[in-house]
Amino acid sequence: MAPPILKLDDIFLSFGGTPLLAGASLQVEPGDRICLVGRNGSGKSTLMKIAAGLVEAQSGEVFRHPAATIRYLEQAPDFAGFSTVQAYAEAGLGPGDDPYRVTYLLEHLGLTGHENPKSLSGGEARRAALARVLAPEPDILMLDEPTNHLDLPTIEWLESELAKSRSALVLISHDRRFLEKVSTATVWLDRGLSRRLNRGFAHFEEWRDKVLEEEEIEQHKLGKAIEREEHWLRYGVTARRKRNMRRLGQLQTMRAEYRGHKGPQGTIQANVTEGRESGKLVIEAEKITKAYGERTIVAPFSIRVHRGDCIGLIGPNGAGKTTLLKMLTGQLEPDSGSVKLGTNLEIAVLDQKREGLNPDDTLAHYLTDGRGENLLVNGEQKHVTGYMKDFLFQPEQARTPIRNLSGGERARLILARIMAKSSNLLILDEPTNDLDIETLDLLQEIVAGYSGTVILVSHDRDFLDRTVTSTIAPVDPEHPDGRWIEYAGGYSDMLAQRKGAEDERKRVEKAEKAKASGSADKPVADQGSKGKGKLSYKQKFALENLPKEMEKTEKEIAAREVKMADPNLFAKDPATFNRLAAEMEKLRADLTRMEEEWLELEMLREELEG
Repeated sequence: MAPPILKLDDIFLSFGGTPLLAGASLQVEPGDRICLVGRNGSGKSTLMKIAAGLVEAQSGEVFRHPAATIRYLEQAPDFAGFSTVQAYAEAGLGPGDDPYRVTYLLEHLGLTGHENPKSLSGGEARRAALARVLAPEPDILMLDEPTNHLDLPTIEWLESELAKSRSALVLISHDRRFLEKVSTATVWLDRGLSRRLNRGFAHFEEWRDKVLEEEEIEQHKLGKAIEREEHWLRYGVTARRKRNMRRLGQLQTMRAEYRGHKGPQGTIQANVTEGRESGKLVIEAEKITKAYGERTIVAPFSIRVHRGDCIGLIGPNGAGKTTLLKMLTGQLEPDSGSVKLGTNLEIAVLDQKREGLNPDDTLAHYLTDGRGENLLVNGEQKHVTGYMKDFLFQPEQARTPIRNLSGGERARLILARIMAKSSNLLILDEPTNDLDIETLDLLQEIVAGYSGTVILVSHDRDFLDRTVTSTIAPVDPEHPDGRWIEYAGGYSDMLAQRKGAEDERKRVEKAEKAKASGSADKPVADQGSKGKGKLSYKQKFALENLPKEMEKTEKEIAAREVKMADPNLFAKDPATFNRLAAEMEKLRADLTRMEEEWLELEMLREELEG
């Protein structure tokens, strides 16, 4: 085992009241790929900052190898003093580092380097910060929420870049799929302590549940042991009890341990307040378009959204997801075409920039909209402090200004308000930003169980796979040109359908080339030459009949494509959808095999006859 290049041991840090870190540890060896997980507010970012040397622990040991280089990606990068993105990124280089790395990274991250840092969007700022920390290829790379505000193509590029990196990684992220692909070890921060699992995030949740179950069993055993000792204390022989002071001391210690046990943080207890039932047809868009200058954002696009649908919108940053979303919900007029909204709609919106938050508002004022101490939840009056507890806020936080909340706490607060509001159409623009895994689980359950209609924009592949019934994406994700298409199912289903369409296109091109080759004029054979042989009867039969079989198979594929084109099929009958998809896969494989066999026989025939 290689010696650690970074080691934190028995770290303690408190900001008053309950300690944030109370004996946490972290060890990083060359080649490690560690994901740091825990609830919002558990101290993940603080522990990472202590490791990076940006925050000092009140006690504990910190060892950093003198020769090791560390780069830390913070959630809110500071661009002060830099006139361009290029200058900001190059400032992260050390002596001897290759400046070309900055140019390479900025190019792949969609930046020129000439941008003014003051005018960057959230996604552009995150990409610039990534270029700065990745360029030096440090010994230890610490990334705090690296996928926030990034689109899917950039996240997938980052995954491949980290896979090639020689740096040891320490990651904090809410993106399950990202953690599963990148991590090989997991450090769980819980109630101030850390536990390590030498396996990637894919195995974390099963391990965590097992640890908590064992802890609960041990606590139950301790309670029973105390009961036995108290029984002995009450009914034992008096003289014996007086002499056995050691046993009395042990009982006091057990009582203190039992009373002092702090269980895991609870889960959010909440359900969305559903309004009256909307009409069956929620949105009908007919050939809507939108362009800004010469750039087309939405080419003619049509869709019908029915009650109960859950539709995901994905695509690169700048492709026009939010523009399309606003047109579908009537917030933005299309240049041409029409949008018809259904009846009885009650819309609740979570916007990407969290623009509804006033930093000077208190939590109680924001939740009640300034209307006293109570709010209406599912038709019942509820005191604001009791409702706050459902979302893991303490009663004393009721008068806390929103500006004092962390990103995760703000996300929870917005969820609390949206769930209290009566609705039958949820519009969620990047709802997963800043949420911890447990809160994401709750949001997934709410969206999946919501009887109304949901339209969401997200870059979280796992969240999309678990919630949406159809996915709207650009026809050309690498070069968006305003054309959008709806796929049945979630993100993985979309990829499978895209791959099937691409395979079909290649198959058609291959068949056309083969037919062109077969019908081309052949030179007249030399009458004096003798053939090298001839096809067998079986080969001749196959050569003549394979085109008929291929045509039949093409028709069977086309028939299934028509059925799968129904956007409601997956939601109405997932078993049929999956059966058709499996049949399509087999038919395409059969078609490919027949094409290859026909081509081989055709080439053999040409060789024998020429």
